[in-house]
Amino acid sequence: MEIEIQLQRKQNFQPEDAVYLDDEKEREEYVLNDVGIVFHGNINEIKLRSWSYGQFEENILDACLFLMDKAELELSGRGNPIKICRVASAVINSRDDDGVVAGSWDNTYTYGVAPSAWTGSVDILLEYYSSRQPVRYGQCWVFAGVFNTFLRCLGIPARLVTTYSSAHDNNANLQLDFFLDDEGQVDTKLTKDSVWNYHCWNEAWMTRPDLPVGFGGWQVVDGTPQETSDGMYRCGPASVQAIKHGHVCFQFDAPFVYAEVNGDIVYIRREKNGTQTIENIDTTHVGRLIVTKEVGGDGMMEITEDYKFQEGSAEERLALETALMYGVKKQMPQDTTYQPQKDVDMEFQAQKAILGSDFKVTITFRNRSRNYYTATTYLSGNTVFYTGVTKKEFKKHSFSAKLEPSSSSSFDVVIKSSEYLSELLDQASFHFFVTARINETGKILALQKATVLEIPALRIKTQGEMVAGREMSVTVEFTNPLKQALENVTLRLEGPGVLRTMKKEFRQIPANSTLVWELKCIPRLPGLRKLIASLNCDALRHVYGELNIQIQKP
Repeated sequence: MEIEIQLQRKQNFQPEDAVYLDDEKEREEYVLNDVGIVFHGNINEIKLRSWSYGQFEENILDACLFLMDKAELELSGRGNPIKICRVASAVINSRDDDGVVAGSWDNTYTYGVAPSAWTGSVDILLEYYSSRQPVRYGQCWVFAGVFNTFLRCLGIPARLVTTYSSAHDNNANLQLDFFLDDEGQVDTKLTKDSVWNYHCWNEAWMTRPDLPVGFGGWQVVDGTPQETSDGMYRCGPASVQAIKHGHVCFQFDAPFVYAEVNGDIVYIRREKNGTQTIENIDTTHVGRLIVTKEVGGDGMMEITEDYKFQEGSAEERLALETALMYGVKKQMPQDTTYQPQKDVDMEFQAQKAILGSDFKVTITFRNRSRNYYTATTYLSGNTVFYTGVTKKEFKKHSFSAKLEPSSSSSFDVVIKSSEYLSELLDQASFHFFVTARINETGKILALQKATVLEIPALRIKTQGEMVAGREMSVTVEFTNPLKQALENVTLRLEGPGVLRTMKKEFRQIPANSTLVWELKCIPRLPGLRKLIASLNCDALRHVYGELNIQIQKP
């Protein structure tokens, strides 16, 4: 039955359709492929995991059609991909309509499944279809994964996109303000804007007869509830081409997406008397890398140039001027002055480290002048959610740096595992702020950097022959890397066309010991298939494994 559906779909691509893609390899990827890749981590440490879309699995089409009923989309609008995407971006999240997935970003997932534990969309959509209640819990990649399943199931070409260093600009002025106190340390009470390590959304392919010629093709749609649009938490469809050229007047929500990928980080020092001084402006941090899965493989394809012109080019300036003309705000506070520090540079590097180990960070100053300087330097290490929101400061360190004329000086700071392990969050993600005051000039240098620890992977193995309709054996293994036992561990394994999601609970995995889970399954479909596994417990999340397998015909 599933093979027949896929064959029918291959024969049913009509050039006159509003969602027609003329490249067959792209159609196979963006409509027919039932497994994808989620890129996560951060810009310096890109990580990837597989996600099962499962759009051809039993009852998924019924569940997707139910979503349009839930959104009260009139029958006449169900052939219109613009309307479908608009209502679906609202119903994918539960914020104002009891939609599919309830979001949680606070690291507590009581009475639900941690976002990192899901291996695909099928369980989520089927649970929602049967219970009619929001499924707990999701974060951006879960919303995007479920949205992708919905779109592909309905025959709309779709892909999951990750933007690294995505701006969440509270007042949408293309400026992310980080306030420093008179000592040069970040004032967390005043600083409201945040930079997400990454943010996942979707692109859907369609014509846009409601817009001028040239703005069809890939459209941004986002089911993660961030801001309201026309009174509901939704976003898109917004033309990628319109965003690139600054034509943000065209519906829907283009100014919001434009601000996510364009923006300056501004470090503002606030004196005790209320005056503000701009200490540093970083024009290249936001939206530095935008990626999706390559066609026909599991590699990464960069699509940053689809969204923005080369930084500093004449085309980029023209796009910004166009966006400003169409109402995007960009402002500098009136009562500020900006005199950049020219003769001293500061850089920050974090050593790559495995979860549970000590590591060092290095601050390097380059003094270009002929003057001798001293720099009072502050380092603040914080555990953060991947949204850039701080949970807790776990490391505070200050030192005086002597900067010889015309030379570079490096200073190491050791981060011990005992300092961070008890405060660790889902994605083993840290955020470091470094500020340095040049004592002789009063100038302040400021920078920030996210870093992610390496989390060990699950190992998946198969034994014996792998033939459709015949039993096969699968083994999942994991070695606990921590110096403590892991309690109440859940393993999940699924593979479209091979096996529906299976779960196994383990009371405890002792420190440094290896867990082995053996199971049997009967694959349904021949061809290249993928097994996807996840491990989840309170002390350790975002542990994944995957294996490509070739299922033979009987």
